[in-house]
Amino acid sequence: MPQPSVILATAGYDHTVRFWEATSGRCYRTLQYPDSQVNHLEITPDKQYLAAAGNPHIRLFEVNSNNPQPVCQFGENDSNLSKVSIQYFVISYDSHTNNVTAVGFQCDGKWMYSGSEDGTVKIWDLRAPGFQREYESRAAVNTVVLHPNQTELISGDQNGNIRVWDLNANSCSCELVPEDTAVRSLTVMWDGSLVVAANNHGTCYVWRLMRGTQTMTNFEPLHKLQAHNSYILKCLLSPEFCEHHRYLATTSADQTVKIWNVDGFTLERTLTGHQRWVWDCVFSVDGAFLVTASSDSTARLWDLSTGDAIRTYQGHHKATVCCALHDGADGASC
Repeated sequence: MPQPSVILATAGYDHTVRFWEATSGRCYRTLQYPDSQVNHLEITPDKQYLAAAGNPHIRLFEVNSNNPQPVCQFGENDSNLSKVSIQYFVISYDSHTNNVTAVGFQCDGKWMYSGSEDGTVKIWDLRAPGFQREYESRAAVNTVVLHPNQTELISGDQNGNIRVWDLNANSCSCELVPEDTAVRSLTVMWDGSLVVAANNHGTCYVWRLMRGTQTMTNFEPLHKLQAHNSYILKCLLSPEFCEHHRYLATTSADQTVKIWNVDGFTLERTLTGHQRWVWDCVFSVDGAFLVTASSDSTARLWDLSTGDAIRTYQGHHKATVCCALHDGADGASC
């Protein structure tokens, strides 16, 4: 089975993960996720594996396979060995104890991070058993992102706290509470220059990230953007190879997606067409297209030059709440 150049996957509340041909809209593979809904999807940098975060498990599936079973599972409360086809074993001793809301990978795929409504952020070395580190947020964690320096995680929680976890010092190096409401989503500019936090009041807070004298990240307030009149469910800054402009995408319970020009935070486009909440979004590698996932059970592909939905991915039977896209080059991104 040849490796697809573009990997697009969606998941949600119908207990399935679906892979799509991005251009035709055809679903070519469906994986069962029987234990729970899927909250988040992430593709490894080498395009080999897809992580699916549920309640309370994280499961890793082979992208280029017809095998419907996960190659390994993080979170089982037992000590069974699961042999993995990438020459390592995973022992699953402990787990998150509630919904896993965030999952991502270090740039060369050696370790994975996760956040959960159990109030913790965990780091999993994929070459070793179990999780290696755990950080206590003291509130349900809604979002976690990895700084491009690969040495700091930034988390946002239900109580409105944003924390920077310094992986070298193995401690929290910075904490702030921009507003007394849940932080739903965080995003960091590819060069580490900006961080954006979106909350339940429809507000985005934007900071410049600066390096302090003790190698901790300092937040310099830059902008406050009232992006929506309802919950913001996802905010995402455009990738490195986005031409001409840098953009911020925001998805909302108001059924819209908005595209903002980061230079001045002016509204470029409002994408309309979804019939219910829009939970997730991901840019193409060149920033020309955006994929969105919605409670209306569909995902859509948008041409950002026109604002048109050029493809609708239909097949899920319940809310589609997460999507993952990898259309860049194979291999590590470090």
